[in-house]
Amino acid sequence: MRTINIHQAKTHLSRLVDEAEKGDSFIIAKAGKPKVLVTRLDAPEAPAKRRLGFMKGMFTLPDNFEELDREMDKEIERMFLGEDEQ
Repeated sequence: MRTINIHQAKTHLSRLVDEAEKGDSFIIAKAGKPKVLVTRLDAPEAPAKRRLGFMKGMFTLPDNFEELDREMDKEIERMFLGEDEQ
């Protein structure tokens, strides 16, 4: 692995980064002492594309959904307000 002094690295940084990206790692030294290893990072995989509607038809709501929703809202309100059920 080749060693490059810090002055050369500053002068040719763009070219050195391109080379490191291709897999040619190198060491940057200061006053002849190795300081850092420059190497390529493997890019993370792109996240899977999100698809709208991919679960269509897999679930159904009961006909009285709105009534159940109102009952649940009242229950949650009672829990927050600390009221006892009567």
